[in-house]
Amino acid sequence: MSAPAGFGKTTLLTEWLAAAPAGGRALAWLSLDARDNDPASFWTYLVAALQMAEPGTGAGALSLLQSTQSPMETVLATLINELDALSTDVVLVLDDYHVIDSREIHEQMAFLVEHLPPQLRLVIATRADPALPLARLRGRGELVEIRASDLRFTPDEAAEYLNGTMGLTLTARDVAALEGRTEGWIAALQLAALSMQGRDDAAGFIAGFGGDDRYVVDYLVEEVLQRQPDDVRGFLLRTSILSRVTGSLCDAVTGQDGGAAMLAALERGNLFLVPLDDHRRWYRYHHLFADVLHARLLDEQPDGVADLHRRASDWYEHNGERSEAVQHAMAGGDLERAADLVELALPALRQGRREATLRRWLEALPEELLRARPLLSLAHAGTLLMYGEVDGVETRLRDAEQWVAATAAARSSAADVDDTLIRRVRGEAALYRAAQARMRGDAAGATAHARRVLDVVGDDAPLERGAAAGLLGLASWMTGDLEPAHRWWADAVTNLEKAGHYADMLGCTIALADIRIAQGRLHEAMTSYEQGLRVAMAHGPAVLRGAADMHVGMGGVLAERGEPGAALQHLLTSKELGEQAGLPQNRHRWRVAMARLREAEGDLDGALDLLDDAERVYTPDMFPDVRPIPALKARLRLARGELGAALGWARERGLSADDDLSYLREFEHLTLAKVLLARHTAAGDDHSLSEATALLKRLLRAAEDGGRTGSVIETLVLQARARQAQGDLPAAVTSLRRAVTLAEPEGHVRVFADEGPSLAALLRAVDKAGTARTHVRRLLAAVSATEGDAPAHQGLIEALSERELGVLRLLGTELSGPDIARELIVSLNTVRTHTKNIYAKLGVNSRRAAVRRAEELGLLPRSTVRGRAAHPDR
Repeated sequence: MSAPAGFGKTTLLTEWLAAAPAGGRALAWLSLDARDNDPASFWTYLVAALQMAEPGTGAGALSLLQSTQSPMETVLATLINELDALSTDVVLVLDDYHVIDSREIHEQMAFLVEHLPPQLRLVIATRADPALPLARLRGRGELVEIRASDLRFTPDEAAEYLNGTMGLTLTARDVAALEGRTEGWIAALQLAALSMQGRDDAAGFIAGFGGDDRYVVDYLVEEVLQRQPDDVRGFLLRTSILSRVTGSLCDAVTGQDGGAAMLAALERGNLFLVPLDDHRRWYRYHHLFADVLHARLLDEQPDGVADLHRRASDWYEHNGERSEAVQHAMAGGDLERAADLVELALPALRQGRREATLRRWLEALPEELLRARPLLSLAHAGTLLMYGEVDGVETRLRDAEQWVAATAAARSSAADVDDTLIRRVRGEAALYRAAQARMRGDAAGATAHARRVLDVVGDDAPLERGAAAGLLGLASWMTGDLEPAHRWWADAVTNLEKAGHYADMLGCTIALADIRIAQGRLHEAMTSYEQGLRVAMAHGPAVLRGAADMHVGMGGVLAERGEPGAALQHLLTSKELGEQAGLPQNRHRWRVAMARLREAEGDLDGALDLLDDAERVYTPDMFPDVRPIPALKARLRLARGELGAALGWARERGLSADDDLSYLREFEHLTLAKVLLARHTAAGDDHSLSEATALLKRLLRAAEDGGRTGSVIETLVLQARARQAQGDLPAAVTSLRRAVTLAEPEGHVRVFADEGPSLAALLRAVDKAGTARTHVRRLLAAVSATEGDAPAHQGLIEALSERELGVLRLLGTELSGPDIARELIVSLNTVRTHTKNIYAKLGVNSRRAAVRRAEELGLLPRSTVRGRAAHPDR
């Protein structure tokens, strides 16, 4: 419902809901204001509104909102699943949605709209079209629109309202004139009617009325105000500083009793008061009315406004609403008090992930206040770093450190100097300096500052120690010292577990697994992901978001081990959880992993599309980008025969065979070696072959020295190809035999299969030598695979989506519908929707028929249905 202010949107919604038959439907109503632009606040109030309609609804989502590290995307996924489980239909009304200008909230609302459970009807009342996919919804017939043209009063409706409802005695000409000048705008009609009550010269009033002019609206409201008793007028003016009002709050601000009775009287008198709950405890003024009230207050009582805000701030602090207390302290100009309140609110703001609110408050405080308060200086540095900004961090850190120095100099004993606050300030400052150094690529600086954190904070600060250990791990990782990096990350996990920060533990799990993959230890990487998944499942909604990341990781390991079916299942499960359910990096990591599977299937175009998409959504983080997406794309270009594009990538990156080597560019240099070998093959360029051979020799030595067995295996495979190209077959077989020997215990497959049939002859030679024969034969099958080996999809009415393929595979097992839902971590309703789509696309009407048809099309292997699948439609 989209129309300008005063068109009766809220009134119409209220009457529609009251008139509609209940039929088991519950109502949740949320009236928004500008302070709801903080995502955590917005969703907290939205869940609270749902709980007013259906007690207990969104309990899991609310728990996530109150946790320390759960992202809003996980809150949404959890909330959607909880709503999907409701047995009652719910109408959720978001009133005054136009006050929301947060891009994050719009994106999150779009996610909710796209996954709206059938039990929920969403009604949005707004003055401007929201930033939601309206065109797509309109095209799918999923949107009902009510606009200003639908809400304008016709002449007949205006006459009924003015003469009937408001009790005026206007002529048809007067009504027509007033309706024409207001263009059916109900707020202006209402204000005009209130102003005309008791007037003898209605025609003269109407003749001078211009309802399309805001100044005229202000004039009309002033006319209404002047007709009120002094006590009512004073109450309205003084409480206009409040975005919402309730009896005791009004008493505190006005310094009088009877606030609740006054609000009830104002509501009965139609004085622009909108109830915010069914119990008539909280209200707000109509926005236009509130604006004019506040303007009149500033004109008439400018010296008293600050005191009104102070009283409001006191009331909110006393009632546990520190955020509102801060707002009023700032609005009243009491910045010292505001700073005190912000310091007290820091733990809750961090726990509730309200960095946007915290940053807004901090940047509203004057420099001298921030400099004098080290905790606020550090909080500002932290929020800047969290947004990936380095500028300004150094100033805030120096302010905190100067406070420490001045405080220490003013004290007389060492015990005084080493108190809790100073230790905290020193520790946080060192931690942020380490993070700052890491963002600038300064591994040595990050290490030095992180070690200082460990020296300062002591053993009783597991969260700070865990963060410092993670930064030390990052510093070692950047330089390729993987074993020390792994030890530091393991220490971070231990400390974060002590601190109860399980969500952060899962981020560390990804680091632990990535390091083991680089070391070629795929089994240990898989174990790390499996342990992480158990943590995600064991600690409830606040940690469950990490399950999506764990499934992507497991899918990636399985793909490298040549198990595409199992890998796909994990990636589909992660996708079903939703890309918003994991860390921000989950979006590009999922696409990279899926591209790896598409490449294995021979779908190089699809793989490249996924990598293009991964590059678009790539979100950098603190982890070193050791497998950059452009390098992955260059490898795919080679596989597609696009040597020129791959050479262009190498030139763009400034790569040469004579570069100094570093771990951060190791993958790029391996890719360069592949490019040089391809140029030799395509053009007989012996110089390129010589360059590749020399580069691979240096890369092998560096990877061996760093214990990076994953890189050693790939380097040996490429070295075998290079020696084969030189005509030195014994040396080529020796290199490949060593690569196979290293690969066999961990099950590496794709690194060989990537080289295609050209490696087959060398592998057969290794097989004859008796080296790891079982694994060699797996590799031979993998390198001989062609695009034609991919499952056939001919005969389908419409291609199955990736999610539908995942459900189809489970339909071919003994799992029941609820079991499939649990396996995929989705609702049963979602499984049913996918199953219905599968039946339609396969042209069948039962589970058994779907499985049989899928086997015929090569979408499923034969004879996979057992046990419960004998009951095909369960």
